[in-house]
Amino acid sequence: MKKITESDSRAKSAVSFMEAPFRSPSLNESIHPQVQITHPDKLIWAEPPIDKQQFIAYLFHVSRYMLPFLENRALTLLRFPHGVPGESFYQKNCPDYAPGFIRTAQIEDTNYIVCQDLSTLLWLGNQLAIEFHIPFNTVGSDKPLEIVFDLDPPSRSEFPLAVKAAKEMKRIFDRLDIKSYPKLSGSRGLQIHIPIYGNTLTYAETRIFTSFIAKILVEKFPDEYTVERLKKNRGSKLYVDYIQHAEGKTIVCPYSTRGKEGATVAAPIHWEEVNQHLKIEKYNVPFVLDRLSHGDCPMSDYFQQNNDSLIPIISSLKEKNLKE
Repeated sequence: MKKITESDSRAKSAVSFMEAPFRSPSLNESIHPQVQITHPDKLIWAEPPIDKQQFIAYLFHVSRYMLPFLENRALTLLRFPHGVPGESFYQKNCPDYAPGFIRTAQIEDTNYIVCQDLSTLLWLGNQLAIEFHIPFNTVGSDKPLEIVFDLDPPSRSEFPLAVKAAKEMKRIFDRLDIKSYPKLSGSRGLQIHIPIYGNTLTYAETRIFTSFIAKILVEKFPDEYTVERLKKNRGSKLYVDYIQHAEGKTIVCPYSTRGKEGATVAAPIHWEEVNQHLKIEKYNVPFVLDRLSHGDCPMSDYFQQNNDSLIPIISSLKEKNLKE
């Protein structure tokens, strides 16, 4: 089996995870017998070198952290049949050849896959579904489980703008008694997740809040941040994307790999890591595996948060909007 070589010492210790046999006796009990690895030696990323079996091993080891975010959500997948980089395509409809244990949900004209378990996750990995994108609401609900801000700089070279914006947002959220969680997009920016408890808010209500926060940032730093949707009109400014948080829209799932060179991951991070030293490239497959091997998941308590303060905040913003 191909080995991963990585200069980072912590990433090196993750090699044992990547080299572990996928189908060992200890795993057979929890994996459906129809889940098989075809072409296990197929190279998916060239640097660090990760083959298909190693990619599926990654999904196995992150499954306990990733599956709670996938549960009961209609999946949009980005598949790379020949590896990364390379030809890719989005897949929403469940293919006809999917095994019977794959759960689906019919939403309008689309029969989405719903990844409820480890077997489904690994089967999708064998299909080279590299990116897992999820809506903000569960199947059968029209209310979001979370609010997510996407801080999207023009390129990775402007990534410090995302760090600055995230830290500014953290100060606001702390003052409002809102628990928030930063996550690297795995591409070029940062995403801030805010859990909502019990389907208490509508998308229209969360839009009041997201537009309010975006407006604060843009008014305070007009030369650095924008809510302009057209890329050609943004210049070198970071796009504070609050429009994307809406019914029918998606966000990359925490711990999903990305179809980018370097095998980067949409990795949850601690707020203290959001600083001038933060680098997207560091948080790749081997690094994230090593991090989780020590039980370090920054979103471990995500689904235990209520964020009750959102309700009176949004009510207050509604009243203010009516008066204006």
